[in-house]
Amino acid sequence: MSYYKILGKENYNLGDYALVPIRMEDRYDIMRWRNEQVYHLRQEGLLTEVQQDKYFYEVVSALYQQEQPPQLLFSFLEKGLCIGYGGMVHINWKDRNAELSFLMNTRLEAGNFEKYWSTYLKLIEQVAFDKLSFHKIYTYAFDLRPHLYLVLEKSGFIREATLKQHCFFEGKFADVVIHARFAPVLRKATAEDEAITYSWASDPGIRQHSFQQKPIKPDEHSRWFREKIIDQQSLYYLMERGIEIIGSVRFDISKDGEAILSYLIDPAHQGKGEGRRILKLGRECLKMERPGVHRICAHVMNVNKASVRIFENEGYSKVKDDGYRSLYILKL
Repeated sequence: MSYYKILGKENYNLGDYALVPIRMEDRYDIMRWRNEQVYHLRQEGLLTEVQQDKYFYEVVSALYQQEQPPQLLFSFLEKGLCIGYGGMVHINWKDRNAELSFLMNTRLEAGNFEKYWSTYLKLIEQVAFDKLSFHKIYTYAFDLRPHLYLVLEKSGFIREATLKQHCFFEGKFADVVIHARFAPVLRKATAEDEAITYSWASDPGIRQHSFQQKPIKPDEHSRWFREKIIDQQSLYYLMERGIEIIGSVRFDISKDGEAILSYLIDPAHQGKGEGRRILKLGRECLKMERPGVHRICAHVMNVNKASVRIFENEGYSKVKDDGYRSLYILKL
């Protein structure tokens, strides 16, 4: 199998699904799907096998060895079978952004559109944000498929713009809708964050997974928060995507080099993979700012199945379970 020089011999996996560098063997399936769905593509006419061969042998094959290819294309596999393809196109390496493309087997759209699109988006984020450290990915779509926008927004994309009558399409001008997702970044918590952190701390859904479940009064939170952001033994970060604040992660560090981790995700952004990302970014910041820390510890309520999965998927080991909560440890 060919691979992209810039990515190395890496595939990107999520359960039964994977993104692999686009395979020559999938070219005719891709051609057929494109021809069947030409109504929403920027494609002039129907493709032929001769055209498809020429594109793969002359254009796609050249991408593998380029230091900064203009596009990165992948076959989208379910249990090893190609059921779609997509990637990043119109890549801007200077500004670290790219347009996303994705097309699935036409026959699978009716019953699997949301599942396959949302899975693909999670996988392509691994490439764009985790591997390539891009700042932004976005979609550019003719305003023909409102069901697509629902999937994008459920996956954390924001509707960034509507370009009115932007393209001449099938004899008339059509709008183009752009959705975007930004790379997450961490920054230190400041006094200006007191209000939003209180809104999280007092949210009933977040409180039910906290060890202290009684309601928190504003003045209690204010005292605690203002002491915590100046505490030299605490690293307190907020995660942002663009202009949105997504959640927080905090490390309370002991003298013997142990960091107690606590994190939460804004209820509006839960279920979008943000927990995994905030743990990863937090770990990187901790290692950079406090290189003497040798392990991270986290107490998790056993009923909080989402957090349990996140810690286990991030390599934490469960070392204690009292039936109510478990202790997870990651050695650095």
